[in-house]
This record gives sequence, structure tokens and C-alpha cells, in this order.
Amino acid sequence: MKKVLALLTLLLISVGVFAQNNAAGEIEMADALYADGRIYVVVAVVATIFTGIIVFLVNLDRKIAKIEKQLGNHK
Repeated sequence: MKKVLALLTLLLISVGVFAQNNAAGEIEMADALYADGRIYVVVAVVATIFTGIIVFLVNLDRKIAKIEKQLGNHK
């Protein structure tokens, strides 16, 4: 238990150090993507992945509801 607690403490300290790495507030990668016009590609890919996950979950819910109904365990 002590090892896990020590590991979590060290991880949290390292996250804090990385969070303060860019003190000027500049987001270089986002600025470069926006300047090149590639940010729209990134947004489109993220939106497509998110939409795919939502569609998958809705289909999975329908299938589970159908199976529950067939088994008679539907509440």
C-alpha cells in the first residue's frame, strides 16, 4: 500500500511540473495547426471518432435491450 501511495504522489508531482512548463501561455502546436489550416482536419477526425463511439453505444444498448426482452428480465 505504501508503494502505491508513493507512486501516486510522485506521478502527481510530475504532472504539476509539466503543467508549469509553458509559463508564457503559448500553445505552439495549436497555433501551427491553425496557421496551416490543419486544425479543421483534427476537429473533423475527433468529431468522427466521437460520433462513431456514440453510434456504437446506441446500437449496443438496443441489442442488450432486445436480449433482455427475449430473456424476460426486462424491468
